[in-house]
Amino acid sequence: MSSEDMYIHYHGMIVPKEAHSSESLTFAQEFVFKDDDVVSATYPKSGTVWMQEILPLVLTGGDLTPIQTIPNWDRAPWLEEKRLALVVDQLTSPRPLVTHLPYHLMPQSFHNSKAKVIYVMRNPKDVMVSSYYFHQMAGFLEDPGTFDEFMDKFLEGRVLFGKWTDHMKSWRCSELGDRIMYITYEELVQDLPAALRRISDFLGRNLSEETIQKIAKHCSFNTMKANQMSNFSLVPKIYMDSDKSPFLRKGVAGDWKNHFTSEQLARFTSVIRKELKGESFSLPWSLD
Repeated sequence: MSSEDMYIHYHGMIVPKEAHSSESLTFAQEFVFKDDDVVSATYPKSGTVWMQEILPLVLTGGDLTPIQTIPNWDRAPWLEEKRLALVVDQLTSPRPLVTHLPYHLMPQSFHNSKAKVIYVMRNPKDVMVSSYYFHQMAGFLEDPGTFDEFMDKFLEGRVLFGKWTDHMKSWRCSELGDRIMYITYEELVQDLPAALRRISDFLGRNLSEETIQKIAKHCSFNTMKANQMSNFSLVPKIYMDSDKSPFLRKGVAGDWKNHFTSEQLARFTSVIRKELKGESFSLPWSLD
């Protein structure tokens, strides 16, 4: 299958046809946000599925029923994907959503609402490694080629949802004030209960320590990997072949060190630094 058969071109980005259509992208732009909606915005492979697990639990005060009975893509659906139109009427407020859209492509109703956003950032080197393995197992994506070839694609933005730097800059410069919270994948890995307390406070949930620990337990990598409602094992093998690479692969920070050569690291950091030059914010990780 050619890339034209696999992808839709949308505002200079590519998105996979398997999960998106012109109708779903239009539905996203016409979607009416409520003031109590909560959306987690991420660049692909930055912790989206983790937030699909976390948000419903935080918003329901730790009710485990959804994560045990509803696939993650239906309990916190993607704003831009085909599934949203099918499940939106089943979502109860406050509605948890996720999106890979950059800030400037969010629907007008989002800007007019008081809906809150949690933007999850991840070290771009780990994002690229995770994306490389995802392309190997996802039958609806192009073969990534060699690691070096995929790095070129990643740095040039010839991957899903464009350049990592463009996506991150769009949300970091969004000026949403107290409507947006920034958190890193690494914070979730390092101390999940502490991250959950931050999320709980941001969403005004005031969860007890007992509930925080309960949610942390059920949102651990090992628990999610064993939960068929969360590990994407319900997806037919033709679309996602876990024999090639498991969807929930490692759930760690710093795996890039096992993949980058010194030359690749120098090239990668040079490009990222150049594209972020002059920005008012600093990155929470060292690029070296």
